[in-house]
Amino acid sequence: MRFSTLTPSNLTPSNLLNSTPIQMPDVTPQLDYTQIRARAMASLFEAFDSLCEGTVVVDRDARIVWINERYVARFGVTRAEDAIGKEIEEIIPTSLMREVVRTGRPLLLDILDVNGETFVVTRIPIKDERGETIGAIGFALYDKLQPLQPFYARLHRLQHQLAQTQQHLAAERRAKYTFSNYIGTSPAATQVKQQARRAARQDTTVLLLGETGTGKELIAHAIHAASARADCPFVGFNVAAIPDTLLEAECFGAAPGAYTGADRKARIGKFELANGGTLFLDEIGDMPLAMQAKLLRVLQESELEPLGSNKVVKIDVRVIAATSRDLKAEVAAGRFRADLYYRLSVLTIQLPPLRERTEDFGPLCDHVLEQIAARTRLPLRELSPEALALLQRCQWPGNIRELRNVLEQACMLADGPRLGEGDIRGIVIPPETLPATSAGQAAGSAAETYDAALARFERDLIERTLAACGGRVTDAARRLGLGRATLYKKMAALGLQSRN
Repeated sequence: MRFSTLTPSNLTPSNLLNSTPIQMPDVTPQLDYTQIRARAMASLFEAFDSLCEGTVVVDRDARIVWINERYVARFGVTRAEDAIGKEIEEIIPTSLMREVVRTGRPLLLDILDVNGETFVVTRIPIKDERGETIGAIGFALYDKLQPLQPFYARLHRLQHQLAQTQQHLAAERRAKYTFSNYIGTSPAATQVKQQARRAARQDTTVLLLGETGTGKELIAHAIHAASARADCPFVGFNVAAIPDTLLEAECFGAAPGAYTGADRKARIGKFELANGGTLFLDEIGDMPLAMQAKLLRVLQESELEPLGSNKVVKIDVRVIAATSRDLKAEVAAGRFRADLYYRLSVLTIQLPPLRERTEDFGPLCDHVLEQIAARTRLPLRELSPEALALLQRCQWPGNIRELRNVLEQACMLADGPRLGEGDIRGIVIPPETLPATSAGQAAGSAAETYDAALARFERDLIERTLAACGGRVTDAARRLGLGRATLYKKMAALGLQSRN
C-alpha cells in the first residue's frame, strides 16, 4: 500500500512502512515475500517504538499525525490525541522535523534537550512512489541503549568544557577596574572621576588625554563598568603595539587568505569582538593616516568591511580612545586627521600627571605597596615620612607606572618593614641632582612653549638615566617606569642613540 499523503486516519505502523514489493524469481512465491517484508517493516517500527523514549510522525506541513503516549507526556500534554494536527513546534519547540521535511534529508544523529534531559534523536524523511517527501518520522533515544553511554559521557564533558570556556572568555572581556581603583581625593583626581562618571551615563565617544602612566586604561575600564554596556564585552588594544601592515586586520578582521600568511579561516577583528560593548583604542595618536580614514568611516557609519571581503558587517560599539600625544598639535602638523579628532573628542577627559597630585601620594603609595605584597608575597611595607616627602619632590615622567616600579624595587632590596629615604634615594633620581638652571636659561625657558619645555626635560632625563645605566636601554626603561619599546620610540623622536 502507498500513500500520497499522511493523515491520522490512514497512519498505522504497517501502512506507514509498507511499500511496493520488489519482483522476485518465480521460485519464490510472491505472496510469501510480500507478507514477510511487510511483517519485517512493521516489526522494525514496533521495535523502535518500544525501545525508544519517543516516536513522532509529521506530514508534509510538519503537523503531527502520530506520536506515542510516553513522548507526548514529556512535553506536558496529557493525551497523544491532543497533539494530533498541531505543528510540531507547538509540542516540541526545538524540533528539527520541519527541516527534514523541507530538505528531504535525514538527520541520523542529533541532540535534543527536553526539560534538562538529553536525547539522541534520529529523523528520517518519508517519501512517496515519486520520491517526493510527504512527511518525516523521528525516534528519540535515551539511556536504554548502553553502547551510547560513552557518547553521553563525552558529550557531557564537552558541554562542561564549553561552558567553562565561555565563562572564561566572558570574564576576560569584562571591565577589570572601577572608579574605586582610581586612588586619590585631590581636586585634580576628583575632577577626573566626576567627568568619567558623567561619560559613563552617556553613550558617546570619549577621548582620554594624559601622559603615559596616568591611568587612562583604568578610567576606560571604569567608564565601561559604570555604563549601560557593562554586561557586554570590553575589548582593548594598543594601536602603537601593532605593526602597520597588520593593524587593519586587527581592527576590522580579515577574510580567509586575505593576505600572505593569513589564516584559512576568517579572522574576527576587535570591532566585532566588542560588538554591543566598548572598544578601547590606546595610543590612538600613533595610528597611521590611512587607517585613520578607515576608522572615521566605521565610526560614522557603524559598519565595516573585513580585509579582503565584500561583506558589510553592522556593529554597535562605543569607542573610548586614549593618547599621550598632543592631538591638536598633531592635527596642526598634518599627522592626525582633523575630522577624526573632532569625531573622537566629543567628550574629552584630561588626566593629570602624578606631580600635580601630591596630596594623593600617601593613599596611592599605600595602595601600591598592598598590591606588591599580595603579588610577591613579601611582607607589607610602609613608607617613612622622609621617604614620602622625597617621592613627592620627584618629577615622575612615567607617573604611576614609574612610581609602582620604584616602590617594587625598594621592597625587593629593603630588609626592614619600613622604607626609609635611603631605600628610595638609591632608586629614584632626586630633584637635588638635577642640573642647576642659570638665570639666562630661566629667562629663555620662560619664553618656551610647554611642548618645547617638556621635550627638553624628557631629553635631559633620558640622557642622564642612560648614563647612569651604562647605556643599557632595558635598565633605563625599567628605572624610568617605561616599556622598552616606548623608550626606544622616545629616543628616536629626540635623536638619541642607544649603545645596545
